[in-house]
Amino acid sequence: LALAGCLGSRAAHLLQRRPLTTAAFAQAAVQSRTSQAVTLLGQQDAISIDGELMATPGFSVDQLMELAGLSVASALVDAYPKSKRVLIVAGPGNNGGDGLVAARHLYHFGYAPTVVYPKRSQKQLFVNLVTQCEQLHIPVLSDLPKLKDFDVALDAVFGFSFKGTPREPFAGILKALQDSSLPVMSVDIPSGWDVEKGDTTGSGLQPDTLISLTAPKKAAAFFRGRHFLGGRFVPPGIVEKYNLQLPEYPGVSQIVELEGWTQQ
Repeated sequence: LALAGCLGSRAAHLLQRRPLTTAAFAQAAVQSRTSQAVTLLGQQDAISIDGELMATPGFSVDQLMELAGLSVASALVDAYPKSKRVLIVAGPGNNGGDGLVAARHLYHFGYAPTVVYPKRSQKQLFVNLVTQCEQLHIPVLSDLPKLKDFDVALDAVFGFSFKGTPREPFAGILKALQDSSLPVMSVDIPSGWDVEKGDTTGSGLQPDTLISLTAPKKAAAFFRGRHFLGGRFVPPGIVEKYNLQLPEYPGVSQIVELEGWTQQ
């Protein structure tokens, strides 16, 4: 935003994270992508594609989570190359698993991740992911630490299956992140948002950066900020069945930055 450059850093930061949920902005956001066409998925299509990736090509949950987490870590490194102290807030589902995988990759990329994982899943996959973090001496905490000790936060709390409003302990954690000046990157959808309609309650997280997975969800039309796409694994059959328009990934990168989301 040109206006943000004329303001102080604190004011500019808050301006960039201000929620935009009007129909006019949704239309403008979609039109801004004409030079880089990309499909926006509704909730049911997102769920169906996830199921088909496991049923038809035979991806396992572990594989998809590993690829997603690598994409998330790559996007964070691209967006915040000097912000080494990363606070990762992991939710109870697969989005939280993506965050745990990202923590491991960020460690190997030379970052210092700390994970907040208040509601740990007892499924073996998630137990393994926590063990992998602990073997690298990545702190896995139950409570939110002091935010001043971090450079950037990764919101891996709720994904595209989320409905309703956040409950504790996540409601308090998300509010603390929103009230801070800490830059935030969200995984797939900002936590607290309706997957299709955006921040309908006005209480959802307003991240600075978004990393969508497989394809952006419809709520992304209401997001303003740097926007990355990860998920370089969708086979042609699924692309054709769902008529997906996806941008080309550069070189051997796991992510591509989507143009136009920083414009009003």
